[in-house]
Amino acid sequence: MTKTQRIRMTLDIVMTLLSVALMGGTVLFPSDKVHQVLGMVLLALWAAHVALNRRWCASLCKGAYPPYRVMQLFVNAGIGVCALLVAASGMLMAWFVPVSSAIGFARAAHLAGSHWYYLFMCAHIGMHAGQMAARLGAGRGGGRKKTLALRIALALVCVYGAYAFARRGVWEYLFLRRHFFFLDVESGYALFAADYVAMLVLFAAAAHYAGRVLVRLANRTRR
Repeated sequence: MTKTQRIRMTLDIVMTLLSVALMGGTVLFPSDKVHQVLGMVLLALWAAHVALNRRWCASLCKGAYPPYRVMQLFVNAGIGVCALLVAASGMLMAWFVPVSSAIGFARAAHLAGSHWYYLFMCAHIGMHAGQMAARLGAGRGGGRKKTLALRIALALVCVYGAYAFARRGVWEYLFLRRHFFFLDVESGYALFAADYVAMLVLFAAAAHYAGRVLVRLANRTRR
């Protein structure tokens, strides 16, 4: 792994952990300001992530667009739109901005935008899972038993992720059926984080395997 790849990997891990923490709203932190500052930090990290991947941005107008590339563009565009929406709505609710008549809209946009952002981020991770595994040397050795065990573990986490998605009512946030964020303090933040990590694995796996299917279909079409 090169130095640049290590920087990218570290940046991606920090951004993922920060995203999970921020999905807990302001409940985790003693002050709303902490949540807001961390949100700004995440936005800055995304700017750094885009800068490190500027070659991909420069190549958007070049070459053909097979289904997998269309999917990749859709996911990345979704992240970009949601990140800007979350940043703008967050700024409207920041402590240094006077309260305005747009606070209701900002709260609703922030709630829905943050959850859509999270799902797009999960898909983004899934579409790069193969590259990350290769950099870490995963999948080398161990044979069929190791592969089978990993797949069973992945399937179990995904099943739990689907359960957590339904139990947490995430779909209600996505479509603004619920206008206020709720976190069961009695169950603890650790369980909340575990649920959102499981959802991350679920949607990342779905995007990863969907991408593989698109690549295979494109390869068959070329033959």
